[in-house]
Amino acid sequence: MVRTDPPKPMRPKPFLQTLAVLLLGAALNTISLTGCGTRNKGATAAEVSGNKTLEIAVIPKGTTHMYWNSVHAGAAKAAKELGVIIHWQGPLKEDDRQVQIQTVQNFISRGVDAIALAPLDARSLVPVVKAAGDKGIPVVIFDSDLGSDAYRSFVATDNGEGGRLAARRLAEAVGGKGNVILLRYAEGSASTTHREEGFLAEMKKFEPAIKLVSANQYAGVTMEKAYQVAQNLLNRYPDVDGVFCANEVSTQAVLRALQTARKAGKVKLVGFDANETLVNALRTGEVHGLAVQDPFGMGYLAVKTAVQALQGETVSRRIDTGVTMVTADNMTEPQVGALLHPEIAKWLQ
Repeated sequence: MVRTDPPKPMRPKPFLQTLAVLLLGAALNTISLTGCGTRNKGATAAEVSGNKTLEIAVIPKGTTHMYWNSVHAGAAKAAKELGVIIHWQGPLKEDDRQVQIQTVQNFISRGVDAIALAPLDARSLVPVVKAAGDKGIPVVIFDSDLGSDAYRSFVATDNGEGGRLAARRLAEAVGGKGNVILLRYAEGSASTTHREEGFLAEMKKFEPAIKLVSANQYAGVTMEKAYQVAQNLLNRYPDVDGVFCANEVSTQAVLRALQTARKAGKVKLVGFDANETLVNALRTGEVHGLAVQDPFGMGYLAVKTAVQALQGETVSRRIDTGVTMVTADNMTEPQVGALLHPEIAKWLQ
């Protein structure tokens, strides 16, 4: 489309200038009187914004994994149903804290109506979340916790419970005895730290028959780094019986390392999150359990909760989006299938 600059307006005469100033003052007076009231509980999005479409920034930890695509699709569905605009933007890699901080700052400067944020780090994102609140922009935290209470609601998986589910499944898969490894994800990531802590706490119940031979290694945020760490662990502990990984990247990296070492299926692997590769490996017996979240529902509820906060509704401080242990035995059940195969393409067209 060709953009044509509008003609320059004629300069008004002094009398018209004075009249315009008087009219503008009256209009501002009216706005100040009507704009000071609180938002009505239960008001529609259009009523809340004065018929301006609400804009919500949705900022994930990263944008390359299937997990975040599912979150994006859920957020898009909520936006369509509620008649709001979402701005999806986040770092490419899940260790780029500075990019995520700058993204939040940019949306604050743009004056979006609300922010839904999955903090890359529980501490470093605290100042910008507080800054948003100081500007009157409500913040909903999702996926991973924040080391502050300066937000309206936290929409996420009970990650500790997910770790406990994984420990019980791995103990079952190795027959209640043997050597196992916990491969951590990344330092500072609250969600995966809670999974790891839940796993360790539950695994104590199976000692000494099950021995944890390694629990201090971090996979890192890229597939290449995680694969190298996984290979080193398998070389160091050739008699390992089972492995638990705290997220999608680390699980797929260990699967690849086990396949390279021709130990896939023999060493029991339980992971967190799902993608096509991991689901296929679950079907063939190379993966023995996946603690699966509901990222689609998480994205949906994060946006919905942000809109409710803008409408003046009371929102829950903590919304649990659930976690399910998926195995070869239950993966064909309809409810589980919906978690493994969310409607991404439908909502991200």
